[in-house]
Amino acid sequence: MEPPARGDAAEAAADAAAAELLARVTARIEDLLNAECSRWGAVDARAAVPVEAILELVSAGGKRLRPTFCISGYLAAGGTVGGPDADKAAEDAVVAAAAGLELLHASALLHDDVLDNSPTRRGVPTVHAKQAALHAARGWTGEARRYGEGVAILAGDLAFSYANRLTGGLPGPAMEIWSHLGTEMLIGQQLDIALAAEAVPDPELARWIAVCKSGRYTIHRPLELGASIAGRSDLEAAFEAYGVAAGEAFQLRDDLLDAFGDSAATGKPAGLDVSEHKVTLLLSLAAARDAEVARLITDGEDGSWDPVALSAALLASGVRQDVERQIDQLVTAARAALASAPLAEGWQRRLGAMAAQVAYRDR
Repeated sequence: MEPPARGDAAEAAADAAAAELLARVTARIEDLLNAECSRWGAVDARAAVPVEAILELVSAGGKRLRPTFCISGYLAAGGTVGGPDADKAAEDAVVAAAAGLELLHASALLHDDVLDNSPTRRGVPTVHAKQAALHAARGWTGEARRYGEGVAILAGDLAFSYANRLTGGLPGPAMEIWSHLGTEMLIGQQLDIALAAEAVPDPELARWIAVCKSGRYTIHRPLELGASIAGRSDLEAAFEAYGVAAGEAFQLRDDLLDAFGDSAATGKPAGLDVSEHKVTLLLSLAAARDAEVARLITDGEDGSWDPVALSAALLASGVRQDVERQIDQLVTAARAALASAPLAEGWQRRLGAMAAQVAYRDR
């Protein structure tokens, strides 16, 4: 995630502090995974396969949104970096928390790709697709698809384990937030697959899923986690209101990119949600306003959706323009949530700019 435009020396200092902490997060993750690759590779090359899969995924890029919001919550709350007055224990804790968030996200992506049957992630084959192809190429026994999915599921479980290893020493209040974050993400995922299986548009439930999987997991809880490590529980309400609004905008943008975006830019196949019968927030909103979209969803309840016809109906429905207006309103709400928060003016501007970045991104 690119830093917001700098306006003064204080914001330049915030940029430098955030960049330093984010570099330490990357180093913490790489050190852990490289050590684990060596450890298990010495036992047997096959034992290191899931660790290598995690390392390849986190090294392939990504926006690092959750670590960035965690670090921003810490710095906005007055957390220190370097210097004689720095709290070294708090610095180490926020680096551990941010690294844990990135590995938790890796776990979610590995599992999500299996659930969505996605062939690519960040422009390269997904773990389950790559391992299934390897199984088929080498003529191993059993079903190639199940082998690939098995490796990906184990890699996701292992990433979750590593995330918990990194965050195991967090202070009590921060650990409570960490627990809520993981639970909300998983419950949101369960509701996501349930809604896809039922193939019934439900805007309110789809919005709640967006709150769990994006609002809380991506923005609210990481911010709250960072602020908690800095000792600022008074920011909880403002960060929740900001995070839920910015997170819903983030999810709506994600839905728009899936439905109408360029797969070369996103690194994921275009129209994947439609092809996998996922009743996203975008699709639920479109069905509520457009009879043709609703008809195509109802006609395809037996699993026979016509992705081409549904994509065309989405485009013709005008929902894209409505959702763009809704995103504008959510970004405004996120910024308004910060207006009365006990934050330095520079951090109000910075977090407001970050809400716009996640809402108006092109990948």
